[in-house]
Amino acid sequence: MIGIDLAKRVFQFHVATMTGEVLLRRKLSRDKVHEFMATHEPAIVVMEACGSAHYRAREFRQMGHVVKLIAAQYVRPFVKRQKNDAADAEAIVIAAQRPEMRFIEPKTEEQQAKAVLFRTRERLVHQRTEIINGLRAALYEFGYVVPQRIVHLRLIREIIEGPNCDLPELVRTECEDMLDQIDGLNVRIDAKAAAIRSPALKTDVSRRLESMPGVGPMTALAIEAYAPPMEVFQNGRAFAAWLGLVPRQHSSGGKEKLGRMSKAGQADIRKLLVIGAMSRLTWLGRKAIQPGSWLDRMLARKPLMLVAIALANKMARQIWSMLMKGEDYRNPTSFALAR
Repeated sequence: MIGIDLAKRVFQFHVATMTGEVLLRRKLSRDKVHEFMATHEPAIVVMEACGSAHYRAREFRQMGHVVKLIAAQYVRPFVKRQKNDAADAEAIVIAAQRPEMRFIEPKTEEQQAKAVLFRTRERLVHQRTEIINGLRAALYEFGYVVPQRIVHLRLIREIIEGPNCDLPELVRTECEDMLDQIDGLNVRIDAKAAAIRSPALKTDVSRRLESMPGVGPMTALAIEAYAPPMEVFQNGRAFAAWLGLVPRQHSSGGKEKLGRMSKAGQADIRKLLVIGAMSRLTWLGRKAIQPGSWLDRMLARKPLMLVAIALANKMARQIWSMLMKGEDYRNPTSFALAR
C-alpha cells in the first residue's frame, strides 16, 4: 500500500505492507511522481480527497494501480503527535487499512468539468452579492437605507440616477461604476445559466431528476457533479445522511437524543434541495399538495423551515430510488390513488 500526501511541488510517499510494515519513506518532486508510479509494481494507492486527487487517481489507475481516496477528516485522528508531511502520509496508510473505513469514489473528467461550471456560476453570484452589499453600505453612510435582496436593486438605481439625487458627485460616480459591474455580472450569470440549461449538458440522469418537482437544472447539475454513484449507498436514508439532511445524534447509554440537522455532507446539493423544497411550500406550490397527505399534516403542526428540511430529506430518498431503479418521478399520492 502506498500512501501519498499530495502537495503542489513536493509529494511525500509512505510505502508499507498490508500488515503495516514500513518499506519506504520518500519525498519526490512533482516531476518525479509520474516516473516513480509508472515503474512501481501494481499496488493500492491511497490519497486524501483534496486538490488534484481525482486527476491523480485517474492517472494512477491507467498505470494499473488500485486507487482509493479518503476524506481528510477520517485521516486526522491517525496522525501521531507532530503534524508534517511524513506523518500525514503514514496516517493515510493506517486509516486506509481499517476494515470499516469509508472511501470516496474518484470523479470522472465529465463530473469535474460540470463542477467547474457550477462553481463558476456560484462565484459570479457571490461577487454580485458582494458588490450589491457594497452599494447598500455606501448609500447607508448618506442616509439611504435599502433592504436586502437583489430585487431592491431597482430602488438603488432610482436613488443614484434620480434627478433629485443629493449624493456627492464622487460617491455618485463610484456607485454608477458598481452598477455597471453588476450589469456585467448579470450578463455572465445569465450566460452560465443558459449553458447549464443547454441540451449539450442534458443527460438521461438530468432529465430524470428534473421530472421531480423542486428539482431544476442547477440541482440536477450539482447531483451529477458532486454525488458519487448511488450504488455506494445502501438505501435512500444513507444518501440523505451523506447530504447532511438527518438530525445530529447526541445519544448515549441507550437513550436516543436527536438534535438539529447535521449539515455533515455535501453543502451544494443540500442547499439546492432545501430551496427546491421551499418552492413547493409557497402559496402557489401548496395548491398541488393533496389534503390529508403527510406534507399537509406536517404544514398544519410544524414550522415552515422544519417542513422544508423534512421534504428535502424525502426528496433525497426519492432521488436515490429514481436513479437506482432508472425511473422518472411518480407522485406517491397519485400513484397510491391509482392503485
